[in-house]
Amino acid sequence: MLYAIISEDVENSLTLRMSVRPAHLARLQDLQDAGKLVLAGPFPAIDSAHPGDAGFTGSLIVAEFSELSAAEHWANTDPYFLAGVFARVTVKPFKQIFPQ
Repeated sequence: MLYAIISEDVENSLTLRMSVRPAHLARLQDLQDAGKLVLAGPFPAIDSAHPGDAGFTGSLIVAEFSELSAAEHWANTDPYFLAGVFARVTVKPFKQIFPQ
């Protein structure tokens, strides 16, 4: 089943976020290589694809996991979560309708 992992950053997370980014991206690459990643990316803090020093306010990942607890475990062991980039993480079952 697909799950949406919705994360909200702590205030002024950019420096911490960037320091942990390689490890975070490596885990996402593993999901992609396994054919389980639908999409992933951050929420820019301003209306720009390249927010610069404004940074990001969180992230969205949609990926396939065997069950909710597996998705929650993956989210709670993400380098961003462990390093304190995220103030809050919500994991919800997700039903993709489009694109087919």
